[in-house]
Amino acid sequence: MARPSGGGSRGRRKGGSRGGPSSGAGGRGLSGRNLKVRVKTAKRRSASSARWLERQLNDPYVAEARKRGYRSRAAFKLAQLDDRFRFLKSGARVVDLGCAPGGWLQVVVERCGRAAHVVGIDLLEVEPVPGAHLLVGDFLDDDAPDRLKAGLGGAADLVLSDMAASATGHAKTDHLRVMALVEAAYLFAREVLAPGGAFVAKVLQGGTERELLAQLKRDFARVNHAKPAASRSDSAEMYLVATGFRGDPEPSP
Repeated sequence: MARPSGGGSRGRRKGGSRGGPSSGAGGRGLSGRNLKVRVKTAKRRSASSARWLERQLNDPYVAEARKRGYRSRAAFKLAQLDDRFRFLKSGARVVDLGCAPGGWLQVVVERCGRAAHVVGIDLLEVEPVPGAHLLVGDFLDDDAPDRLKAGLGGAADLVLSDMAASATGHAKTDHLRVMALVEAAYLFAREVLAPGGAFVAKVLQGGTERELLAQLKRDFARVNHAKPAASRSDSAEMYLVATGFRGDPEPSP
């Protein structure tokens, strides 16, 4: 399995606030650029890098994240998902798996308040986020769950996973790699979630595998797939949002 890391480990990731980065499903209210910037290729810039740079310069979410002090445009994804499903609660205990560069942690801290217990883990070292406890390591390591539980200090109200596997360019292989991370994140979530808790994870178009989806529907009151407006239209990513964790079933008599 590919080693997990946050989407931001490759420069794509998170941040926000309920009155902050969320701008509604259509992205209205963003104070981005009005004039399109065009980037030319140069001796040391390939056509693909020029296209990437042009997209960044013309992306209103990139501009707004920079303006508001969030670490990446992905901040808006979490904010928009929470605006719709309301899983960030005041004083909650929250785990962020694959947390680099820390934008989702910013959203969580802002929306859950100072009384929240927020823990993040990533392969990469993340610049400190006030109000969050950060761990450096591989979530798949044997000791990672215990380290995260120690940081939480109790049952979790929310487990977030924006972990991404290295892309191969082969759609089926990439889907399997991402789903392997989602399944690992969910197994951890089942161990730590309190009744009523929520699980939010990145998947790819095509959604969640049938067997895992059936398990989620047994364990949660509501299971949805959503693509926030901040997700680029050409991206295959979607988000699984499961709320109302039922807790471990009663033991058989």
